[in-house]
Amino acid sequence: MGAEVAAGGGRLPGFLGRKSRYARMDDVLPPEPEDGGGVRVRGGGGGGSSRRYVFACSVFASLNHVLLGYDVGVMSGCIIFIQKDLHITEVQQEVLVGCLSFISLLGSLAAGRTSDAIGRKWTIGLAASVFQAGAAIMTFAPSFAVLMTGRLLAGIGIGIGIMVAPVYISEISPATLRGTLASFPEIFISFGILLGYVSNLVFAGLPDHINWRVMLGAGILPSISIAFVLLVIPESPRWLVMQSRASDALAVLAKVSDSEEEAQERLAEIEEAARVTASGKAAWREFLRPSPVVRRMLITGLGVQFFQQATGIDALVYYSPTIFRDSGITTESQLLAATVAVGFSKVAFIVIAIVLVDHVGRKPLLYISTIGITACLAVLAASLSLLARGALPSGAAVGLAILTVCGFVAFFSVGIGPINMVLSSEIYPLRLRAQAVGIGFALNRMASGGVAMSFLSICRAVTVAGAFTAFAVVSAVSVVFVHLFVPETSGKTLEQIESLFGGGGVTSGEVELGDAERLEHKRLVTH
Repeated sequence: MGAEVAAGGGRLPGFLGRKSRYARMDDVLPPEPEDGGGVRVRGGGGGGSSRRYVFACSVFASLNHVLLGYDVGVMSGCIIFIQKDLHITEVQQEVLVGCLSFISLLGSLAAGRTSDAIGRKWTIGLAASVFQAGAAIMTFAPSFAVLMTGRLLAGIGIGIGIMVAPVYISEISPATLRGTLASFPEIFISFGILLGYVSNLVFAGLPDHINWRVMLGAGILPSISIAFVLLVIPESPRWLVMQSRASDALAVLAKVSDSEEEAQERLAEIEEAARVTASGKAAWREFLRPSPVVRRMLITGLGVQFFQQATGIDALVYYSPTIFRDSGITTESQLLAATVAVGFSKVAFIVIAIVLVDHVGRKPLLYISTIGITACLAVLAASLSLLARGALPSGAAVGLAILTVCGFVAFFSVGIGPINMVLSSEIYPLRLRAQAVGIGFALNRMASGGVAMSFLSICRAVTVAGAFTAFAVVSAVSVVFVHLFVPETSGKTLEQIESLFGGGGVTSGEVELGDAERLEHKRLVTH
């Protein structure tokens, strides 16, 4: 699981085709001839095939995240027309928008045990099926009560899906690509948000009793593709080992590794980790009375999950039309067009994050992200406050609002957005991973729901400027948290990451990227 590099034709095109600074020993040593039994010695192109396969599996596993993104994006526009058609109150708007996050945490909590019972792969399929049922009910809802029933089902499906995909991707990926590939769910969320914004703009011209139904119904289409996905992707090798199916796990690892030797190495590491878990305490019991090492892992994982949402990203995405209206934009078409610009900004910068996450490391990107978010929130709050006092021209306020909102989502997408998922899926030991990630996403959804369900009320109490001032303060605290509690995990295998929280003499939160690189180099030389 070291720095797997494919020589020659093994490089992936585009941003995944980077060369590692270390070569595999069997790439630089003279090739051995084939033996009489026809056993092929690894050539230079094997790595490219395995990496393309891992890339495809990661893309397919991330498709459920389009559903979450689409729902978040489309609801920002739907709520305008639902209010007109069903005549719902402001409190009902907050409940409809924010309840998804609270409901999805139930799915996240259930997903840990479910994915351990039926496997990561089939849990992905279950998530899509539950979401389809909820989306269909929302599309044909004749009343607010029925609409909420569909929202309940959709939220549970989304909660299951957003938990299991990062775990699955981290468990099939080699260490040197894990950060990039585990970021895929976030780019699919961002892409889904953009699709939701575009759907709002495209269908807004339909009659008010039809347009929001078409917007919500279109969200069913991505989930249908999950049926094809289940025929293509393999089961997680780590889950197979936990089920005492080592031969099946080896078959999967052979597809996602550069060579048979590497597959055997990875299998041995997984089996060793599984042997440790077999003699351990039940996962939930261990969470209630964690060891110092597990406690540090939980502080890091849960803290990043909390701060990702507590800085107000969902308030900005759900209520961006409200924010832009407060800054001076008046017509519905202009409001929806401005939200599309936000969506494009989010997608563009999440792609940049995927390129950088394994080059630069997790912690430097978190620093850039949290500091940038704090600055954008402070400027946005100041500009809205000055506009309310008449000290800022309306045109300048509109420009600053669009710039800072796009800047917020850009800094979010380049750091804490995707890295939240990467860290959550890689820092926990195998025996705790599924449940710990489920708890983390549950906390993430609670924070998201709390923000979304209270944003309009807070704005009415302290103004929009006051609400974003509070978010700026929380974001500043997140910078301190990253400095104190988040280690650098780039380049390490899932099993080696455990040492960052208590083993190998590591006692502080700061672990340099060079340590990981030296560790990878040592493994290549010794193996």
